[in-house]
Amino acid sequence: MDIIKNITESILRINSNAIFSVSIEENQTVDNCTITWHEGTQEISRADIKTEMVEVQSEYDALEYQRKRKAEYPSIAYQLDDLYHNGIDGWKATIKITKDKWSKP
Repeated sequence: MDIIKNITESILRINSNAIFSVSIEENQTVDNCTITWHEGTQEISRADIKTEMVEVQSEYDALEYQRKRKAEYPSIAYQLDDLYHNGIDGWKATIKITKDKWSKP
């Protein structure tokens, strides 16, 4: 997961109403990036953000199989054509190939 996305999602999980911006240079981390709090948003400690980032990354990693499946599934147009020509069982067989390749952990 991209570090800015991780920081942003972590902050919004802690305070869903937070208004902020994140500026990060190459090789920076949450410890040394710039987080600017806007419109009176109370600053969240870096330690709290880092703790939440671990959880966000863990959840992201656990869903890797879904991202890989999505990239490999045939297009909707192809799937509809498969349904028309091969019926539900044919379509299920096509989808099963990807599901088996990227099974749930």
